[in-house]
Amino acid sequence: MQRTATPRETLHWDDVKLFLALCRARTVGHAAESLGVDASTVSRRLATLEEALSATLFDRGRDGIAATEAAESLMPVAEEMEAVMARFATAAEGLEREVAGLVRITCPPDVADVFVAPILSELTSRHPGLRIALDPGEAVLDLTRREADIALRTVRPARGDLVVTKVTTARWVAVAAPKVARSLGTLRAWADAPWVSWGERLANMAASRWLGKYARGVEPVVRSDSLSVQLSVVVAGVGVALVPEPSIAHYGLVPVKLGPELQEDAAAWPVDELYLVTHRALRDVPRVRAVWDLLLERGRTL
Repeated sequence: MQRTATPRETLHWDDVKLFLALCRARTVGHAAESLGVDASTVSRRLATLEEALSATLFDRGRDGIAATEAAESLMPVAEEMEAVMARFATAAEGLEREVAGLVRITCPPDVADVFVAPILSELTSRHPGLRIALDPGEAVLDLTRREADIALRTVRPARGDLVVTKVTTARWVAVAAPKVARSLGTLRAWADAPWVSWGERLANMAASRWLGKYARGVEPVVRSDSLSVQLSVVVAGVGVALVPEPSIAHYGLVPVKLGPELQEDAAAWPVDELYLVTHRALRDVPRVRAVWDLLLERGRTL
């Protein structure tokens, strides 16, 4: 008599990755995109998985999929497996001996432009076997889930088995395109300038809070939650914005001249700290250490 295979014998790690992708994406299409396959493949593999488990994991609807009670009970175990696999991959990487392979860096877009991009030539010249994946964006990737190897962040991480080092401190100042700065002359009141600022979603940022306190009542001509967009708008000559000092020369901008009426406010310009972050288990992996050391070395000179 032929014995029926049990789920323990038929399930694989790829099945768990599929399950987690569906739980997090909530649509088959988004799950497929995150896994790098097409939607029909995800649907077929999900059907096979549910058959192996003899359980329905997701209810299908017009708006996507929803986890069933069975899926919700499996989710914590699947996340434990994911964490174990991440630790295994990290331990395997620790066996490296040469500075070679891919290092994934995540950071804000302006940090990528002003700080990271200019040192890549030196980095790859020193280590020809090194490859860099640079992910500039506002989203914070999870280093514990191996979404990136190194992060540059303006907020110090409070949780996770991470190594965190402060790279530099950057002050934000009011700047404009040279032509706009000349036309404004010496600014006597913050309301005398056309401002480019943040939207409500990032109202708690230090730069946004400074404007709310010292330029109270000023209505910006342009709002954007992307600093890259703000920089493009200011470079185009639309108005004045608070910008980190290391970015000023890089984008061809100049500080706005301030009259004595505004000097006291300017003494309280907002300040950001830039932190270099990696997972503790990756800190001494040769390819990660090479990138870390140069970022730290160059960051001290900003």
